Amino acid sequence: MRYWRDVIFVLLAALAAQTVSAQRTPLHQSFDLRVPWTPLPVVVAGKTSLIYELNLANDAQEPLTLRRIVVTDDQQHVLLDLQGESLVAAIGRADRAKGDDRLRVAPAMTAVAYLSVPLADAHVTPLTHRVVYVDAAGHEITLEGAEVTPVTSSAKPLGPPLRGGPWVAIYDAGWERGHRRVIYATDGSAKIPGRFAIDWIRVGPHGGFARGKGEKPSQWYGYGADVLAVADATVASVSEGVVEPATLAEGLARKVPLEDAAGNYVSLDLGDGRFAFYEHLKPGSIKVKPGERVRTGDVIGQLGFTGESTGPHLHFHVSDAHVPLAAQGLPYDLAGFRMLGMYPSIEEFAQGKAWRAITKPTHGEGFPPPLAVVDFGDAH
Repeated sequence: MRYWRDVIFVLLAALAAQTVSAQRTPLHQSFDLRVPWTPLPVVVAGKTSLIYELNLANDAQEPLTLRRIVVTDDQQHVLLDLQGESLVAAIGRADRAKGDDRLRVAPAMTAVAYLSVPLADAHVTPLTHRVVYVDAAGHEITLEGAEVTPVTSSAKPLGPPLRGGPWVAIYDAGWERGHRRVIYATDGSAKIPGRFAIDWIRVGPHGGFARGKGEKPSQWYGYGADVLAVADATVASVSEGVVEPATLAEGLARKVPLEDAAGNYVSLDLGDGRFAFYEHLKPGSIKVKPGERVRTGDVIGQLGFTGESTGPHLHFHVSDAHVPLAAQGLPYDLAGFRMLGMYPSIEEFAQGKAWRAITKPTHGEGFPPPLAVVDFGDAH
């Protein structure tokens, strides 16, 4: 009898020890980690990467300070490691906090990490995100989550959206108000339609984007240029009726309603849930109607200065719906362009300085790098 009492005592003691041990495991309110969009590989300047966002919502009742974000594959290989200045540069917030203040996330606030994860090739594996942060008491805590499996795309490269050149690919993932970091929530969910958008602006053979001071749209080299279908496609939507300011100063002073931000535009149904968008088109220039079939190289309109724009240009992007703002931007490849050179900075472009020519122009395919100067040729 005593034997069984001893056995029961030992079992109860072991159970109690496990219970105490479990109660002593520290738990913390932390970030809710989410990847809002399933990334696809994109090739920029010959290098493959995944470009997407990690949302970090602070569900604690105290501020949490980010220290590090690490992205690993399913073999625990580190693909991206952000800390220090690189982490600060990757974080965006709706309140536009600056510098290290971006890393201190208040209760009920969401920070967005804009990630660019390099890949050795187009092969994709599940990704995991490890976030290191410090709570209000100074404890450093490591959190893992937001697993996501990227998908691959079999979409064919698109043809040129314009003819000739030189054209500058105006975009940069690090710009505070660049397309990449502008989030819209017009339909009850947050979207980044311009994730892979490019503003195409024509420049002279030695730089500069306008004649004289460029005060009028017609003085810009690219104004009125034919805009071309990038694929055999069906016209999904057309929006006209947005007037064009007579001068750039008038355009800057005018408050553009959100529904008119894209100006006059055309979207093409490319198939497989992909839509090509052409925005800021010249009034009266659109030559197609919804439901019409177009072929690669067909003229669908002309480059203009309508909507929210700081100067005449063609805004081009591909997304997953034929609405300008309530859609997720998708990566794409362009074929049929020739790399002529680069601008080293947006400041030099804005000052009308000369772009830097490369020694031997090369034919390119993929996604043009930021501030690339290209020629599209005749583009029939």
